[in-house]
Amino acid sequence: MLVGLAADSAECPDIDRLLSGSWPEFAAVVGQSRESVPRCYTKSFAGQLGLGGRCSHGHERKGPMATRRDCGDPAACHCLQSLAQRIWSPERRFHIGDIAWAWNSVPDAKAEFRVSVWEECDVVLAWAWVELPGHLDLLIDPAATSLLPRVLDWFETVARGPRISCLVMENDRRERTALTGHGYTPQQDGPFFRRHIHALTDLPAPSVPSGFSISHVTRGDADRRAAAHRAGWSDFGSRVNSDSYHQVMAAYPYREQTDLVVVAPDGQWVASALGWYDEINRVGLVEPVSCMPRFRGKGLAKAVNIALLHAFRSLGATHSVIMPRGDQAYPAPARLYRSIGYQRGPRTVRYMRD
Repeated sequence: MLVGLAADSAECPDIDRLLSGSWPEFAAVVGQSRESVPRCYTKSFAGQLGLGGRCSHGHERKGPMATRRDCGDPAACHCLQSLAQRIWSPERRFHIGDIAWAWNSVPDAKAEFRVSVWEECDVVLAWAWVELPGHLDLLIDPAATSLLPRVLDWFETVARGPRISCLVMENDRRERTALTGHGYTPQQDGPFFRRHIHALTDLPAPSVPSGFSISHVTRGDADRRAAAHRAGWSDFGSRVNSDSYHQVMAAYPYREQTDLVVVAPDGQWVASALGWYDEINRVGLVEPVSCMPRFRGKGLAKAVNIALLHAFRSLGATHSVIMPRGDQAYPAPARLYRSIGYQRGPRTVRYMRD
């Protein structure tokens, strides 16, 4: 499994010195044998612990000595995921599954993406993901927030158009301060998204009407699975097609057992829920969910979501997360998730600058 960019420890001698002396603490955190953890994750973990304020040559550090580089497909997706996995908490916006879905699901979208990362010893400390003409998503290690001005400066050299935007979480205080300092204004109105969290306890059994059933797909089902997604989003519109769903299925951390569909009595796939399981952090993400308009109101979306929670728990997950709309203009999804035990968390805030 590749998550991020592995590197030879000779490039950063502090890493092996730290790992050789601190494996019990490392094992306690990740709950796995040393050999089973990807090299890039152990390196990221070492970076998270810190190296005592001095580099391997004994020089005092005055902050992240990060260098920026641009990333293209497919390395960019791995870079984005490596940081998201390393600093994950439910209060953060990005799960590795969010990145896999957004990067792969929309045909030709990558032509409008620009990605740059800031690294030290091949550990990603910050990234900027731009969707042209002018929207920024960013993620930054809490220990490297001094990089924020550099991230925003780079974005403003790439963005096209008179109006630019950035979406952050409401509790990202340093990011919000940096955006304000660069002349951005938080938007008080309009759509927003809210994190919801499920502890995977007291799960009911999924229940579907007589004649319906729930099944997982296989990798040979990409064409049919893409069609089921489009049918479930037909009243909103979806660009997902067979080719892009093949890419989704090839992406880390896709699993067949967490890609579920509701099968109608006539064999149609009429509802679906795709799950992404992060085995390092033991958290599953639900993204996306769909139900054909004429089959709504039968409890199918609720049932397939509950089945997905069971699948997460069987893999060893301790929590599931989802990020539906939170504003009153589109309240139905959030109500559905709260009805099966999800609890509300922080929301997103959009910043704009003209």
